Amino acid sequence: MTLKVLSVASEAVPLIKTGGLADVVGALPAALAGEEVEMITLLPGYPAVMAKAGKVRKVVGFDSLLGEPARIVSGRMADGRKLLVLDAPNYFAREGGPYGDPSGSDWGDNWRRFAALGYAAAHLAGAFGAKKRFDLVHAHDWQAAMACVYLRYGGKPVPSVLTIHNMAFQGFFGGEIFPRLGLPDAAWTIDGVEFHGGVGMLKGGMVCADAITTVSPTYAREIHTARFGMGLDGVIRARTHLVEGILNGIDKAEWDPASDLNLTSQFDSGHLGKRKANKRALEKVFGLDKGEGPLFVVVSRLTWQKGIDVLLEVIDHLIGLGGRLALLGAGDASLEAGLREAAERHKGKVGLHFGYDEALSHLMQGGGDAILVPSRFEPCGLTQLYGLAYGCVPVVTRTGGLADTVIDANPAAMGEGTATGIVFTEASYDEFSLAISRAIRLYADKPAWKRLQKSGMRADFGWEASAAAYAALYRRLTGRAQ
Repeated sequence: MTLKVLSVASEAVPLIKTGGLADVVGALPAALAGEEVEMITLLPGYPAVMAKAGKVRKVVGFDSLLGEPARIVSGRMADGRKLLVLDAPNYFAREGGPYGDPSGSDWGDNWRRFAALGYAAAHLAGAFGAKKRFDLVHAHDWQAAMACVYLRYGGKPVPSVLTIHNMAFQGFFGGEIFPRLGLPDAAWTIDGVEFHGGVGMLKGGMVCADAITTVSPTYAREIHTARFGMGLDGVIRARTHLVEGILNGIDKAEWDPASDLNLTSQFDSGHLGKRKANKRALEKVFGLDKGEGPLFVVVSRLTWQKGIDVLLEVIDHLIGLGGRLALLGAGDASLEAGLREAAERHKGKVGLHFGYDEALSHLMQGGGDAILVPSRFEPCGLTQLYGLAYGCVPVVTRTGGLADTVIDANPAAMGEGTATGIVFTEASYDEFSLAISRAIRLYADKPAWKRLQKSGMRADFGWEASAAAYAALYRRLTGRAQ
């Protein structure tokens, strides 16, 4: 019997994206279709989403959804996939990004915007006596975590799954908002949304969900510890029997170098020489001097978590050994300033593009020699998976999903032909600079480098295994295990 699952999230490709969450949420419905799971995604009605939802029809109306009029509408994307949208103009019809205004500051009412999203999801699943339209709700990150809370306090008509894509983002707000959430007093406890005197939306979802997943097995283990648990490790340890790590996949149709029209030259593992045209194109885009040395690329948010401060420390070392660097991303102003200084110091050797450009990110994977991911923690990471698929060798920290997906080019793995990248222990100058030195030495050994590229391109990180794991979890929770 086909399971009907409501996926609720704050972003999803191809409609709205700020990071890897959108890639995962956008890919899951198609991935699960082969597992007899019909998944429909509920998104906030941002202008970009409403514009792409096609002709919509009203499903549910609210005279007051936490104080504002709203409706849930259904539509279809350009590829025909079904979509549900919370059309609440006073919450979402704004200039700026999904979470903040044009200046980059968070919207002051984010607590209400995303609590409303959670309430709408729970309503669709039958909470508070509404008509039940789904068998299970799958919520993503703090912005959707309140769906699990409203389901629990609304009669628990269906089970819920909460996926934590990054424990660092928790949706914590002052306790004064609690009376405006439409929850009973019983929710204001340690077993509800109360957290250190405030409202913890992620924490509330964690204690109310029937299962908690993270996006890699290693990260699922790491968040049990104080180092990675971000103050919520106690909740994880208390619910450890409900915690599971399911590795993210990538859309192999979207990320296929043999057919990717974002590339100057398409290629496969048997024709790696064609990558050179992409490298030349990349040099031109970033204003880099032509060269035969390794071209390192970075596609990342520019934050402490991503280790960009350590990248700044090793740039001189990288350039001194004959490497070059092309970077795409945006983030902390101080890190952007430091990168500008490095580019000025190494004209023609360091190129920067602040912001995000999906097409350019594809070209960087298809033309770069190695992609640097020096994260201090990384729940899963997708850029290293794209790098593997495109023969852009990952150089990564041994943490979270990076540890689960990249096999270090040590002598044993190289001898067996299983190595796929370079893995270092921690995001520090000593470890990162040594990893870059190793990469440059390996790059000079052309046969060895080609073996490394081909091994990475053989790795299969599509959605098949992960979709099967999610489907099995859904069936256990709904009592339909096969």
